[in-house]
Amino acid sequence: MSEPVKPRSDLAIRTVSGIALIAVALAALWGGGIWLWLLISLAAMLMLAEWGPLVQSDPRHTRLALYTACIPLALLAPRPVAMGPSFFIAGLIVGASFFVTIVTRKPRLGFGIAYVAFPALALVFLRQQDNGFWLTLWTLALVWATDIGAYFAGRSIGGPKLAPKVSPNKTWAGLVGGVASALVLGLLFWRFAGLGLQLALASPILAVIAQIGDLYESWLKRQAGVKDSGTILPGHGGVLDRLDGLVPVAPAAAALILLDTLL
Repeated sequence: MSEPVKPRSDLAIRTVSGIALIAVALAALWGGGIWLWLLISLAAMLMLAEWGPLVQSDPRHTRLALYTACIPLALLAPRPVAMGPSFFIAGLIVGASFFVTIVTRKPRLGFGIAYVAFPALALVFLRQQDNGFWLTLWTLALVWATDIGAYFAGRSIGGPKLAPKVSPNKTWAGLVGGVASALVLGLLFWRFAGLGLQLALASPILAVIAQIGDLYESWLKRQAGVKDSGTILPGHGGVLDRLDGLVPVAPAAAALILLDTLL
């Protein structure tokens, strides 16, 4: 039996809310500073709130994780409000993860703090670099391009499934389409936005990382027996559902930038 076609109203809601989300992200990215930190911190807290049920955490333990995550996220605020991105903040994130793991005896809940806080740290770090607006936009757009390329290549070509037990709709053709789209986007940023050629050529690797993040969250949802991580975003599910690819890509992109500056 074929899958039922989604009603037009659902598609319209998904499209409108998707455009609104991108507009909010771009506005915060353009404003930078405190505005970007506020949006990123809010997204991180919402993701952690969705993470708790996915790993079958007791609500009290989830609240403890949220309170604990507030410390590194608050100190991540840019100067002069707080400290801004630093290795000290990274250490606090690791410490918060271990603290929650030890107190709750739930390693996956403790890991959730690192899972949402390190991408937040990475995005704030990227925005504060020279050419930071374009570096951060490249990171975000790379994930968007990967998703779009994978969707259209998967729908038009089809073929063998990528991971049928985890995400039945994903195909190898979709993965190739996503990687190709990311490469094209990276080269466009290199040509027109001053992105380094090495970063542009690393875009396909980051596209694969984005797909791994997507599959990991799909696996979590299957383990929890849910379709979406939440319901806060009309037509899109939860925040984790929308940012699953960005979660691993942002730290990877920040690591590439950091490695380039250190060398």
